[in-house]
Amino acid sequence: MTHDRNARLLRAALTAAERGWPVFPLRPGDKRPAGHAEARCPRTSRCSGGHRTPEQRATCDTTAITAAWQTAPYNIGLATGPAGLLVIDLDLPKDADDTAPEQWAGMADGLDVFAALCEQAGERLPFETYTVRTRSGGQQLYFTAPEGKTLRSGAGVLGWKVDTRAWGGYVVAAGSTLGGRSYEIVHDAPAAPLPAWLSDLLTPEPVPAPMPVSTLATHMRKTSAYVATAVAGELEKVQSAREGGRNRALYFAAYALARFIRLGDLTEQAAGADLTAVGLSVGLTPGECRTAIRSGFRRGGAGDEVGAA
Repeated sequence: MTHDRNARLLRAALTAAERGWPVFPLRPGDKRPAGHAEARCPRTSRCSGGHRTPEQRATCDTTAITAAWQTAPYNIGLATGPAGLLVIDLDLPKDADDTAPEQWAGMADGLDVFAALCEQAGERLPFETYTVRTRSGGQQLYFTAPEGKTLRSGAGVLGWKVDTRAWGGYVVAAGSTLGGRSYEIVHDAPAAPLPAWLSDLLTPEPVPAPMPVSTLATHMRKTSAYVATAVAGELEKVQSAREGGRNRALYFAAYALARFIRLGDLTEQAAGADLTAVGLSVGLTPGECRTAIRSGFRRGGAGDEVGAA
């Protein structure tokens, strides 16, 4: 039985390598890399020149893969960066208490959030690509990363339960098994190019130096003193938000300012531009800013357009 399991996992690892996707062993029945952690690195053998990360150890060499998977029923780690991939991981809630934040209220899982992002962008769901169903029932969409860009892995970078895996990360490849449930290919097709609009959302931009709130507020034209004060107050809330709560603060700032836009006291373009500027100044990505502001405006009934980042 163990031999059959080893052979099945070896075939899956070799299949990934045949696609040009470097793999490395994960602990049997687990998603953690096999081998030692950096903190316990002996700095000998393969690490004689310094600790080698799983991303660095990943390989397409069939001889090395065969030798590794013949020794134990390792699960399969796929190094997305070296593979030239960007994988979008659409996850499910972990339990009944794992519910969508206010920004994504009403969404059941990562697929719902991703569908909403596509709708906001006026794009179709990009499902015509290599797709894996995870052991929990989520989906992983594989795309070829754009040339000339180094996209990084991140949790929730596109929204609740929508993670990305690229450089600095890996995915558990099809054929692996956790808790008696396997990762399975549900659409066996070549990885499609990452859609340009998603590439733009995920492309990091230089973060500008923080602007004084008073400077940001002066960007608002044709506003009353009352509206200007309200704008300054909302921008201040975003700037003072703690790490981990800044995206939420930006969403609520957009929601609060939407009423002024509805009344015609503030233009959506000006509000969106300054909210984007303050969001970038506290370390949010352009994509996070666009999503939070657009969602806040929509929830506040102000419309769909957002000022450019």
